Amino acid sequence: MRAILAAAYDLQWVMSTSPNHSHHAPRDYAKNPMNLYWEMTQSCALACRHCRAEAISTPHPMELNFEESVAFLRQIPDFDAPLPQLILTGGDPLARADLFELIDEARNLGIAVSITPAATPALTREVLVRLKEHGVDGLGLSLDGSAADRHDSIRGVPGTFDRTIQALRWGHELEMPVQVNTLAAAETVDDVPAIYELLKPFGIARWSLFFLISVGRGKVLQPLSPEDGEKLMTWIYDTSRFASFTVATTEAPSFRRVALERMREAGMTGEQIRSSGATRSYGIRDGHGIMFVSNTGDICPAGFLPLPVGNVRKDHIVDMSAIPRSSANSTILRNSKTAAASAITGRFAAALVPAHSRLREIRSRRTRFAFSIRANC
Repeated sequence: MRAILAAAYDLQWVMSTSPNHSHHAPRDYAKNPMNLYWEMTQSCALACRHCRAEAISTPHPMELNFEESVAFLRQIPDFDAPLPQLILTGGDPLARADLFELIDEARNLGIAVSITPAATPALTREVLVRLKEHGVDGLGLSLDGSAADRHDSIRGVPGTFDRTIQALRWGHELEMPVQVNTLAAAETVDDVPAIYELLKPFGIARWSLFFLISVGRGKVLQPLSPEDGEKLMTWIYDTSRFASFTVATTEAPSFRRVALERMREAGMTGEQIRSSGATRSYGIRDGHGIMFVSNTGDICPAGFLPLPVGNVRKDHIVDMSAIPRSSANSTILRNSKTAAASAITGRFAAALVPAHSRLREIRSRRTRFAFSIRANC
């Protein structure tokens, strides 16, 4: 079984080859996260309808400059070993003129680097070759439709689908580990099986379905109903059992319940379930395994939980790593068992609970206990 039961963020990503970084090495999340997401820029040539960053065509005037970016990178080795993996996001990281210099700086510091570029004309085979030559460990691409009309309607720019498919081919040819991210929302759910079939020939390492979180421009899209969410999670679990690549969820903690129920229905024992990986990563990972730094330097528990606890211009990121679990603003992260049930209020509800299981879940008997784990599992 290849299902990965991720929490509020995708903790696995693609495997790093850095000697200072390992997803399998024991780590204390109170001292060092597994993944550190850096939104290098808000600039992007796409106009994605669900963009968390609300990307625009030009950089933010307060974007970290090169010197500030280097100073931030030099803070990361102060985490305990194993170091977190640095995932370069945006906007579009390729929009940074100093991208390769910053990658070199990170790699020279012993930091593993992955990147999630936008599928624009800037994403060429030559760029992928350079990324690999500069030591980038993994590539993340987004695919939200099985055909151009479906995908491009989400991404807002014609031709994005074709460029994404071409980038998948190049990544396969260059033997770069690739993770594909797909939006799970009312607008895409019926197309998910076709996207899966489309991905089969490309030798990807991982396919992660991101359940819609209504932050940024994502508020204009429609979340899955509880019933559709339940059906999709069941399909994901069943598909993950025989897929040639890892199939995972992001922002869907209730997927654990679905997976555990399916395992019990199949007659698996408690020991078999424990050894399957289903009991890994319990809890909300925002601020506890995950950290996020915005293009202006704000330090947040995660990109989908924009609660700044400091800024790398004046604060050391290692000193801030414990704050998301101890500050008054983030007590919701201290106990994940109560986070979803009682500590989520106001505008933070969408940042912690998957869209398919928010307030309407109260009216759905099937998803009534989406965040509970039965004692005998």
